[in-house]
Amino acid sequence: MKIRKIIYIILGSISLALGTLGIFLPLLPTTPFYLLTAWLYMRGSDRLYQKVMSNKFFGTIVRDFREYKAIPLRAKIFSVSLLWITILSSAFFFVDILWVRILLIAIAVGVTIHILSYKTKANS
Repeated sequence: MKIRKIIYIILGSISLALGTLGIFLPLLPTTPFYLLTAWLYMRGSDRLYQKVMSNKFFGTIVRDFREYKAIPLRAKIFSVSLLWITILSSAFFFVDILWVRILLIAIAVGVTIHILSYKTKANS
């Protein structure tokens, strides 16, 4: 196995881990990391690429985004809801500095606009 393929596999695995963390951490994006994972695995290992594309949790999201530049409605609702729950609870229960609260809310607004700017694939 070439060193380049090993590097693609390692970077793909890191990207997969970051994407999975992004499910739980609202400021860490999920879909871009899963897309990057697919791209890196496509160059490093056909077997890992096929596993990503057939994964029941995020394979559909990757395929929909790659083919249609769309995010399923359920994924939009889940991500925006989790984003706001986490940001608001952080801003009002854990942060005492006003400008940090404002910054967190501004980031949440920006991320929400970004997510909602993509087409919605309603039949997922």
